[in-house]
Amino acid sequence: MTVSDAKVMGQRVKELRRVAGMAQSDLATAMGRSESWVSQVERGVQPVERLSILQALADALNVSVRELRPDAAAPAEEAEPADLPPSNDLDGLRVALTGHPALGSLFDQPPAKPTPSLADFRRKVDEAWALAHASSYATLSDQLSKLLPAIEAAVRQAPASERAELHSLRAKAYQVAAASFTRQDQADAAWISADRALQAAELAGQPLEVVASLFRMAHAFMRQQHMEQAEQAAKSAVAVMGPRAESPACPPEELSLLGAMNLVLAVINAREGNRGQTQVHIGQARAIATRLGEDRNDFDTEFGPTNVEIHAVSTAVELGDAGLALEVAQEVDPSGLSAERQARFLLDVARAHAQRRHVGEATAALLEAEALTPEQIHDHHLAREVIRDLIQLSEPRVPDALRDLAERSAVG
Repeated sequence: MTVSDAKVMGQRVKELRRVAGMAQSDLATAMGRSESWVSQVERGVQPVERLSILQALADALNVSVRELRPDAAAPAEEAEPADLPPSNDLDGLRVALTGHPALGSLFDQPPAKPTPSLADFRRKVDEAWALAHASSYATLSDQLSKLLPAIEAAVRQAPASERAELHSLRAKAYQVAAASFTRQDQADAAWISADRALQAAELAGQPLEVVASLFRMAHAFMRQQHMEQAEQAAKSAVAVMGPRAESPACPPEELSLLGAMNLVLAVINAREGNRGQTQVHIGQARAIATRLGEDRNDFDTEFGPTNVEIHAVSTAVELGDAGLALEVAQEVDPSGLSAERQARFLLDVARAHAQRRHVGEATAALLEAEALTPEQIHDHHLAREVIRDLIQLSEPRVPDALRDLAERSAVG
């Protein structure tokens, strides 16, 4: 299958889905995949090479395999040709999470490749976070699929003097995985990754890394709509760290994590329609950010005054307060944060404009976000929802820019 073949097949899947009267979410459910995976297939970004997956896709659409791909019986079906672009999903990373992370080490098998140095592991973990913040999931999946087994093997074979740092790096690597799985709507894998991060952080003797892992776990629970569990994860951290923050000597790293957990609780309460508690937690996070006095990135939370205001916008949108969201957004300059955070902010601005039926302004915000992180905007479930809403608002005269964006995002 060539690049053009993948795009042709993606278009065919889209047409058959529409004929069947299915939404992308319906097809995703039938396939046991995320909606973003369906979107990637329809855009030709995610090639379907394996016959078993092709058959499952055909079954979900109630058509024959040959209706999707006339050449489906070709003998080299399972191979992925070199001329295809890397698929922008995390399937490879999911496979890397499967089973015991370093089973050979339990049987004293020597590593197949030389063990990287601590400096190499530090660099690779930093690179993984940079890829996550840029929403470059294809490259990230490839890197973490190699990094995690390597670090799991290394921590079991390293001298005692290096073990604590390796556990810490292992925790950070799993936190990258957890954050990325959450953003790609794969909350089950995010939960597994966060749990492994938590265990590694405790073995490293790093209680703040444990809290950072709970932060990732809370986000995974939110994505699964398990708000009670998300709230428990966040509250358990706040209960321990809140009293510590009363000390004037509380380290900024602890304050950042406490502030980030308050933002988690604000989002949970906003999604449950609890305005009072939403504002309480935004207020607590704002006070902590003021105390810090700067935007920081402790434990890759990007906590600081700017991120608090970004969450003030997001929670206002969740509560349906579009006017407040847009008022706060006017005062926010997110340019110092990661591309992922900037694009997420613009997505919430677009959602607020959509609530006010401002099609042009919402489309402009989405296009600006797309320029920053196209993969995130094309695949994020909220982005696709707002694109659909804008199309409905503007029909029958859908602006060309919006129609083109919908096509690039495979919004049906």
